Formats: sequence, structure tokens, C-alpha cells
Amino acid sequence: MRVSRVQAAENRQTVINVASRLFRERGFDGIGLKDLMEGAGLTQGAFYKQFGSKEDLAVEASKRALESASGRWSEATARNPDDPLGEVIGFYLSADHREERMDGCPIVALGSDAARQGPDVKAAFEAGIKAHLDVLGRFIAENSDEASRDKAMAILATMVGAVTLSRVVNDPDLARALLDAAAAQVRATAAA
Repeated sequence: MRVSRVQAAENRQTVINVASRLFRERGFDGIGLKDLMEGAGLTQGAFYKQFGSKEDLAVEASKRALESASGRWSEATARNPDDPLGEVIGFYLSADHREERMDGCPIVALGSDAARQGPDVKAAFEAGIKAHLDVLGRFIAENSDEASRDKAMAILATMVGAVTLSRVVNDPDLARALLDAAAAQVRATAAA
């Protein structure tokens, strides 16, 4: 049975959404096309009608995951426009975010995987990282764009590193301490 163009476009978006979540949970190489397509409710044969390769899907799924992360930052800042950085720190450096394997930060979940991917996946991550830096830069705007940019890079690196480390350890007290220490450092860096 032939699929309409509208249905094919919807199927493509479904595959991208599912891949965005499953890649964050299992890594780019942690899930095969069969299981990925099954997760989307489609057959493996449908994959090649939508994408040229798994790397093409990885690029699209990375973009989607990073857009989702940016959306979460926007939602957080809208909740507390008087202290947008505090709101982002509150959700990003939380135990809940630490446990969000499928919907959490793609930079944390896939950063080391993305470093081993091709230039197109890296470009998607670079664009997402730059978008995060721009948002952080607006939170801490100073007289010097360079000073704001440097602080934004230090803050993002601290937050990503803290969530990554908190996911690697078994000890929940240590995990919490890593997140708390990072939150304190981020606040200090922003205030300096």
C-alpha cells in the first residue's frame, strides 16, 4: 500500500523524534535501525525511503534534540524572567535532569558520541552549543561581549560536566554533591 506524501512526512518526523530520544538513551551506536524503526512503529524498509543513511538520521535527530533542549531553557526563563539563569540552574543541575536519559540534555547524553561522528553531526552539535552560549550570554550580559562569552563558556562547560559526572557515579550523595557544587560555582562565575 502506497503512503501519501503527508503520511510520509509525518512518518519522517516520528522517526526523527523517536531517534532523538533513543539516541540520547543508548548512544548513536547503541541502537540498530530495526529497533529504532520498531520504536517509531514502522518497518526497517521504510527507513531508506526517508533517510540516506543512519548518519543522516543522526544529524536530524541531533538537531531535534538540541532544539528541544533550547525549548526547555526558554520555558525555564519564561517561568522566572527576573532570574532566568537561576531557573536554568535549578532544572539543569537537578536530580530529575540527571535521571532524564531520553529527554535530558543531548550535549551530556551524546557529547562523547558526537565527537566520534562525522562533520555533519558535529556541526549540528556546534550550532546547538552556540545557541546555548548565546542564551547564557544574554543572562549575564556585561559591558564586554568577550567577557560575557567567556563566562557563558565556563558556565556551560561546568553545567554539562557536572551532569555528566553525576550520571557516571553510583553514589547518589556524590552525584548530588557534584550538582550542588556546580550550581554554586555557576552562580559565583555569573556574579563575578
